[in-house]
Amino acid sequence: MYTCAHCAVKACYNNTKDKMPQNCPMREPELYVGLPEVYHEEENLRIFQESAQIEHDGYCQWNRVYETIEFIKRMDYKLVGIAFCVGLQREAAVFDRLLRAHGIKTCSLICKNGGFDKNDFGIADENKLKGCGYEAACNPVGQAKLLAAAGTDFNVVIGLCVGHDTLFFKYTETPFTVLVVKDRVLGHNPCAALYGAEGYFKGEGYFRKKFGLPPADQLNKNK
Repeated sequence: MYTCAHCAVKACYNNTKDKMPQNCPMREPELYVGLPEVYHEEENLRIFQESAQIEHDGYCQWNRVYETIEFIKRMDYKLVGIAFCVGLQREAAVFDRLLRAHGIKTCSLICKNGGFDKNDFGIADENKLKGCGYEAACNPVGQAKLLAAAGTDFNVVIGLCVGHDTLFFKYTETPFTVLVVKDRVLGHNPCAALYGAEGYFKGEGYFRKKFGLPPADQLNKNK
């Protein structure tokens, strides 16, 4: 199995292929046959080139919101879909206004569209956040399909739940990017848990349990 996450050589990045680890995927060149041709397909090539240009132009200067708007403009997308979580409606509204200020048309769709009850999908009352009674279910498949029906050229995901986002990705028919990933505890910054895993959360106490981190010896055993 590949273990790129723990590679200290990075032969791909450093152009030192003579130093590839034994399990480096580049030792299997047959896996890469045909890949360059995929990038040279018209739409793929344009996406790839514009992404590289944005990386060059705004490296460590532009934030993610600005990069996303620049990408949309440079790709000349006319109608942008926004698939957002009800808990991040304010953020979605701000982003929507920013796009419109740049002359970009938008179509925003909330996760609770359809008004389904969680009971409709086998979620028992005791597993609802509010207990018994109606509790709106997320509808990421509906978000994907309705945005496709609206004819969006590009979709932006803002804070869909873990798993619900998986279903959106599975059913979307349109190129997309993720602007915000949800983390209710860490202010939508999940990297904070990763940074803390070897810092303040490294011990075996409250913070490790709170953030669901494995014991330090287990976390570091693959180093």
